[in-house]
Order: sequence, then structure tokens, then C-alpha cells
Amino acid sequence: MAKQSINIKKGDTVKVIAGKDKGAEGKVISVLREEQRVIVEGVNRIKKHEKVVNTGSGNTGGIITTEAPIHVSNVMLVEGDGVTRVGFRRDEVTKRRPDGTEYTAQRSVRVSRKTGKEI
Repeated sequence: MAKQSINIKKGDTVKVIAGKDKGAEGKVISVLREEQRVIVEGVNRIKKHEKVVNTGSGNTGGIITTEAPIHVSNVMLVEGDGVTRVGFRRDEVTKRRPDGTEYTAQRSVRVSRKTGKEI
């Protein structure tokens, strides 16, 4: 099975486009690249029963509400007032070596497919 690249990063604002939380927006807390899933703030909340462990770590136990991961195909990046797909563009940049000489290189930049602006 070929791995598909994930165009969403931690800190991006995304909108859920499928599932029980469809239409909800939130910030990406973490990206699980191997499973192709993201954890979004306030989306796909589950209740987890935790046991009290007396190790001095402060775990009081009880029922804890937390966010569960959702598949990356069920979210879209929010840009402005709507959602957009993500594209990439290569830009020419000048870099400086430690000895002071300069050279040109290319830098990959995420861009909005809708507006063409840099994200």
C-alpha cells in the first residue's frame, strides 16, 4: 500500500467535512503520519475510564473526556472564510554559507489551490 503525503500540519485550522462532527472547525493538536490521522481540538471527543494509580504521579483516575484521532481525508484546511485544498510551489531563495558566500536554492512552499496565496 502506497503512503499518501499529509498536507496538514500541527497548528493548522481545519474543518471536518465528513462524519459525526461534520461542519466543526478546530486547530490540529497533532498529526499521526503513520496512521494518516489527525487529532483536532474539540472534535471526535470520547470518554475514557482511567484507573487510579498510586505512583505519586498525580493520576486521580475517573472518567476523562479527550479527543480521538480522525482520518486526514475527513478534514480540509480553512483559509479565510472557506476551505481550500493544499498545493506546493518551489521558490528560488538565496542562502548564505558559513564563510559568507551566497548561493541560490529552491524552497518548497504550501499554497492555497483556491487563491494561490502562500499558507
